[in-house]
Amino acid sequence: MTPVTDHTKTDKFLREHSINADHLIFTRRDFLMRTGMGMGALSLAGMFGLNVGDAVGAPLGTAGIPTGPLAPKQPQFPVKAKAVIHLFASGGPSQVDTWDPKPELTKYTDKTIPGHDGLAFGSPFEFKKSGKSGVETSSVFPELSTVIDEMAVIRSLWTDIPAHEVAQRFMHTGSLQLPKPSMGSWLVYGLGTENQNMPGFITMGGSPEWRQASFLPGVYQGCNVNYNSKMDLDEVIMNIKNQFTPMDRQRRELDLVKQLNALHAAKLQKDAQLEARIESFEMAFKMQTEATDAFDISKESDATRDAYGRTEVGAKLLVARRLVERGVRFVQIDLGSWDHHGNLAVVLKQKAGEIDGPAAALIKDLKQKGLLDSTLVLWGGEFGRTVTRDRNGNAQPGRDHNGRAMVAWMAGGGVKGGTAYGATDEFGSRAVENKVHIHDLHATIMQLMGFDHTKLTYRYNGRDFRFTDNFGNVVKDIIA
Repeated sequence: MTPVTDHTKTDKFLREHSINADHLIFTRRDFLMRTGMGMGALSLAGMFGLNVGDAVGAPLGTAGIPTGPLAPKQPQFPVKAKAVIHLFASGGPSQVDTWDPKPELTKYTDKTIPGHDGLAFGSPFEFKKSGKSGVETSSVFPELSTVIDEMAVIRSLWTDIPAHEVAQRFMHTGSLQLPKPSMGSWLVYGLGTENQNMPGFITMGGSPEWRQASFLPGVYQGCNVNYNSKMDLDEVIMNIKNQFTPMDRQRRELDLVKQLNALHAAKLQKDAQLEARIESFEMAFKMQTEATDAFDISKESDATRDAYGRTEVGAKLLVARRLVERGVRFVQIDLGSWDHHGNLAVVLKQKAGEIDGPAAALIKDLKQKGLLDSTLVLWGGEFGRTVTRDRNGNAQPGRDHNGRAMVAWMAGGGVKGGTAYGATDEFGSRAVENKVHIHDLHATIMQLMGFDHTKLTYRYNGRDFRFTDNFGNVVKDIIA
């Protein structure tokens, strides 16, 4: 008689009848796959805002090449530019006092001019031809006038609505109302970043809306740094160093979190917010040494620091150069306070003086280090100013908002230097020749960075979105 075997003791029985993790995790995706409709699972990617092909897993591939959403990517076509430094003059600088000379306006000072309400306000500043190109520059920019041959000045820029919040949103995101990804987020999405130990998009000041990733994965959002040259380096970027846990233990903790996240992605679904959170933890760990070094301007020579100026603006521009030198893709600095409704003759000169020397030093420094061709420097605000006095009769006049005429300049990054593009009317109140809309400016920046602005898209909510919405023409005449 064969003895009865207790099958409850066998390995096979235990494997087949014991509860394991696979039995506890059963999703709709599993159901579709197990019933012969696995292709239906692909539609879930769109529901969760994911693009097929987004990298998951280790920071380095098998050949030691970085992988993942921030890995360096090739542009659509070869170009010189690899990074952007955006000097944002928030508030709206006056075009006729900075880069668009209008002697005819000066002739009408304190008189009425056709088609305008109020009294004409001629610029209190003189203009002169500078450089080999002979582009006219304002006396408020004596240092920038020495590098005018590296710059392309756009004198015919215009925007839709001359209200600060709306116009600033438009300049940064290409959208007047809806929350959409910012310029820096689009470029890091398209190009990744050269330095995997630093964020690809860093801002120094400014509104959170200017650096938002919106519907792009959160990893492309800008990292704001409350930089001050007098701060301790450990305080420049808060909460990236753990004072209680050594580095090796932090590394093990992050590795465990990554393993758990990979299991979650495999068994449930890839969660965009969770992915972004894990990426931020990983980036904070990597930045503990790399970031503090990038912000340490004490390592620069006295001659370099003197050239930039021993000011906070000068220190920020020097940091910007150190960041792009280390492979950061997009750096933005808020220069602030260009909203000059009164006492323009004094306050505009002061604001121009803050940026004049440092910006000229930045261009010269980038050129000396062989970085100017690969770095696009952009300066401008969200709109321009009126050519009449703000609040008629003001003893210390300023200018009101004007979206029909504004100015910006670019240097490096494949720009045709020594160029003054477009024109306003005889008084400087409206762009009339070779008009450049904000969408056109954005399309041109994308072109300089190696992208056809109509083809860098992201599918969200069933539609392919792009930075320039459904508009934009490249200004080819300012591209070298």
